Amino acid sequence: MTTQNTNNRLAPSVLNADQDIFEGLQTITEYAPYRKEASISQIEQAQVEMLKSQKLEAQLKAQYRAALDAARQSEWMFHNTILEAKNAVVAQFGADSSEAQIVGLKKKSAYKRPVRQKKSA
Repeated sequence: MTTQNTNNRLAPSVLNADQDIFEGLQTITEYAPYRKEASISQIEQAQVEMLKSQKLEAQLKAQYRAALDAARQSEWMFHNTILEAKNAVVAQFGADSSEAQIVGLKKKSAYKRPVRQKKSA
């Protein structure tokens, strides 16, 4: 048997083919391998372990997606409250105040006034 990279997941088509082979093995009444690893009981045990791990993976993925959604919603809630706080600072102290500058806004007086350009003859 060649060395295989077990870091990569098996394709679903490979797992489906393995399942078909296992079902076929179970129909062979005289199947009695010399190696314990190839016995029907070992294959059944490996299948049960695989299904248990896949179920756990699916549950953890669902929990991860739920946590991801909760974090995203919390980030937006925080951001929107900061925007409201900026608006409140401008409403209370004015757009040209030092307090507006403290919350990350540019003072109104810091903007350059537009310069009228003369027409060329």
